[in-house]
Amino acid sequence: MSFSAIRMLSAIVGMVAASLLLPLAAAIRYGEHRAAMAFAIPMCASWLVTALLWRRRGGEARPLDVARAFRIVGGAWVAMSLFGALPLYFSGVFPSFTDAVFESVSGFSTTGASVLDDVESIPRSVNLWRCLTHWLGGMGVIMLVVALVPLLGSGGFKLMKAETTGPEKSKVTARVAATAKALWLIYAGFTLVETLLLRAAGMGWFDAVCHSFSTLGTGGFSTRNASVGGFGNVCVEIVVTVFMVVASVNFALYFRLVSGRVRDILRDSELRSFIVILLVTVGLVTIFNVADGATPASSLRVSAFQVASILSTTGFGTSDYTLWRPVAQLLVFALFLIGGCSGSTGGGIKVIRWTVLSKQLNREFRRLLHPREVSTLRINGQPGREEFVPIVASFIFAYLLLVFATAFFGALAGLDLVGAFTGAFSMVGNIGPAFGALGPSANYGFLPAPLKWWYCFAMLAGRLEIYTMLFLVGALAKRARFVVQYRRRGRWTAAARRTRQ
Repeated sequence: MSFSAIRMLSAIVGMVAASLLLPLAAAIRYGEHRAAMAFAIPMCASWLVTALLWRRRGGEARPLDVARAFRIVGGAWVAMSLFGALPLYFSGVFPSFTDAVFESVSGFSTTGASVLDDVESIPRSVNLWRCLTHWLGGMGVIMLVVALVPLLGSGGFKLMKAETTGPEKSKVTARVAATAKALWLIYAGFTLVETLLLRAAGMGWFDAVCHSFSTLGTGGFSTRNASVGGFGNVCVEIVVTVFMVVASVNFALYFRLVSGRVRDILRDSELRSFIVILLVTVGLVTIFNVADGATPASSLRVSAFQVASILSTTGFGTSDYTLWRPVAQLLVFALFLIGGCSGSTGGGIKVIRWTVLSKQLNREFRRLLHPREVSTLRINGQPGREEFVPIVASFIFAYLLLVFATAFFGALAGLDLVGAFTGAFSMVGNIGPAFGALGPSANYGFLPAPLKWWYCFAMLAGRLEIYTMLFLVGALAKRARFVVQYRRRGRWTAAARRTRQ
């Protein structure tokens, strides 16, 4: 890796280190002295390394091509996940560095799977940092760096594309830094509004801030062992439900709404599909829960919350959906395969990809019935979008390969078939809870360390949409092969010299 890339990684990690000021202030406020040191030491060390790297002059930076952008983004996410684990480990809350890394990766990737069985007993500042990692990872740390510290000019857009979700990435403004700032301002604005509404609904300020971070980041970490259901507050559940849906929508649409381009929103194919999926699933689950004896009002509230939680890949809970009747559980599992919209903070395969494939399926049926008919694939009212079909198909193939590999390692580690497969979909889809031994009432602390490390890879790969991590793994494998060959050549050269002597 070039010196300019290393400096760039140090700047990204330095930005993450700056965010430690918030939990550090909380640790001081609540008298959590060990936690305060756990935040202060990594923060100062990171800033020192960043300052030294940026003081030193390196060679000219190479032009940023797509492959290099993928490698830098993948390396940045690995680096900041490892850095984010340091305060968790030094705080003494996590017994091993593996658990701290798992929790950090789960936070930044907005998965929300935790190894803790009692989050109410840990320091408040640590809980705040866990939820803050959701907020940082939701919109994207690279996008935040591009917004605040433009490092590469036009190259910043390549970095944002490698981090942003969805098959099509475009700028909402002419300048990439302005695009990043606009999206982050909208994101921060929603967070502030939800915090105020949760406070008005009866939450304390600390819980309101933490749950706003988790909701807008579609993560799922909570300050209560029973998640949002632990508050027993209907108004809180309604607010969280609304903002889980808000966070599942492409944030570029909110920019267009503010800009007065309402027509673009109304003809957005993905948004229409997302609304249909949400309403139909909520309606069906509500009917099934009413049939089991629940009142219509309570059933609608619980069903809407859980459907929004899983579809948005947030993972909050007010009810254990594994106790519902099988057909309702099947509908919930189907949401594991969908996820939020592209350009949102949600994970999963994304609604736009299923929209493209469903439209292509309709075209194939029409082609069979009318072989001479000329048809086109329309997305957002624009014709001629057939190029999306092979792109989407390739991604889903890679996605399912990673799911099957993750399920294989889960089964190898001792999970049953249901737990292994649903856990794999949960990790790659950044959902959090699964079924069986990894259900919403359980945690991931009992898993063996090797499986936790693989789950870390799966969570990062899912958040960065597979290809970024594959580029990074390929680059590392290529470098390792080069080192092995270099050492072999060195041994061969030394042997030849001894032979000549």
